[in-house]
Amino acid sequence: MRPPEIASSTEEERRQYIKDTFPCIADCDMCGLCTVFKGKDPERAHADYISGKRSYLEVSADYR
Repeated sequence: MRPPEIASSTEEERRQYIKDTFPCIADCDMCGLCTVFKGKDPERAHADYISGKRSYLEVSADYR
């Protein structure tokens, strides 16, 4: 599934996309998401996308 476009989605739809795409499984040794996002929760790491300030791709580039 592609991330919702900022222009045609609500903040809640973008937040839900991030939650669905990067679910916390509460097993940091198995998951690794916290490492990918430099110790941040995925929702916090994508805050600019969720709020509509930057595109999903722009935010994702910060963590490559």
